[in-house]
Amino acid sequence: MKTTNFFDTPTSYNDIKASLFSSIEKETSSIGYYALPDQDISEIIDFVDGFDDSIENIAVLGIGGSSLGAKAIYEFLKPAKELGRKLFFFESTDPINIAEILKQLDIDKTHFLIISKSGNTVETISIFKYIFAPSPDKKHYTFVTDKGSNLDKFADQLGSKTFYLPDNVGGRFSVLSVVGLLPLALCGVDIRALLEGAKEVKTSFFGEGHLYDSLLEKSVYYAKNHIQYNNNCIFAYSDTLKYFTEWYVQLWGESLGKEQRNSAFNVGVTPIGLIGPKDQHSFLQLIMEGTRDKSVTFIKVNNFEHEMYIPPVTLPFLESLDILNNVPFHELINMQCDSVIESLKDKNDIPLDEIVIDQINEESIGGLMYYYELLTSLVGELIDVNTYDQPGVEAGKIILKEKLNARDNNLF
Repeated sequence: MKTTNFFDTPTSYNDIKASLFSSIEKETSSIGYYALPDQDISEIIDFVDGFDDSIENIAVLGIGGSSLGAKAIYEFLKPAKELGRKLFFFESTDPINIAEILKQLDIDKTHFLIISKSGNTVETISIFKYIFAPSPDKKHYTFVTDKGSNLDKFADQLGSKTFYLPDNVGGRFSVLSVVGLLPLALCGVDIRALLEGAKEVKTSFFGEGHLYDSLLEKSVYYAKNHIQYNNNCIFAYSDTLKYFTEWYVQLWGESLGKEQRNSAFNVGVTPIGLIGPKDQHSFLQLIMEGTRDKSVTFIKVNNFEHEMYIPPVTLPFLESLDILNNVPFHELINMQCDSVIESLKDKNDIPLDEIVIDQINEESIGGLMYYYELLTSLVGELIDVNTYDQPGVEAGKIILKEKLNARDNNLF
């Protein structure tokens, strides 16, 4: 992964960067996601090696951090790799969505992964009940939850296999844990390579390699300017990164939108996920000439592994576009990206940076996701929030359960 920051970072930030790095180093002893690139995955590998060959589909029942990360990786790799099984995600209580996914599944050839850290996630358990009621055979289900949760107790009574989340790994930081690794491995993703990509980023940052200055500089700039530039856009120039941008929105929004720890101020940087060149024809106008409240990160793929060329055809009345003849599509899309970057740099008041990933493989996406987890932790530390809780989300869950209890009581 190659990164380039186009904004100016004053040398006066050096002391802040050193202090920030020290704080994050200390945090690694209590926050579990930092250690995930070095974890033992033998239990997952053994489970996959002994898995039923007749199963064609893996279905994840989970929401938010229990599904977004695995979906982002699966959808990134699917166009470039031949994966052994199809992966489906039940993420919504929308009955139309549930019915549409179930129409695509043969239950006898599908294995369901029920993923809930707490074991009490309303959305996940409601969908599980709907699927389980007509198909209660334990062979259809594997569970991922915290040890000792109510879901763990249910799985034990049912006699199904349960995997446990590692300590101190929150849902939105769990993609490189069993939450993401298990469904991906069952579909044929090389999870060793995925973790290796993450480990390269970890080593580069904590070993003070090339990502050390890049990540610290970027996080300090974001934090120092988060009042003015309170919207952070990812502009990814590959459709394979569409679901990565959705994962980033949850990671960034749920981690950084908080009341500060040492004040009563509410802070945060709003995440916006964009896909080029499609969003060049819509959102780019707002970036280019709208309110100066947005920073933009461009993500490019260096090697698409698809050699597709625009044929040398002259079309009547469209002769001016013969400049496209013989241009490979992978070159065209990156030229489009570079042209947008250049046009925005000319404005001089829009913070920009660029990430180039080598190719569409496990190492690339594993490294990119760990990079963004690190960046989130760094910015959270600087803007003085608890990066790892989500009280705003929990408040809505409490009210929902109160409504459900009231409804239940009114029925009797």
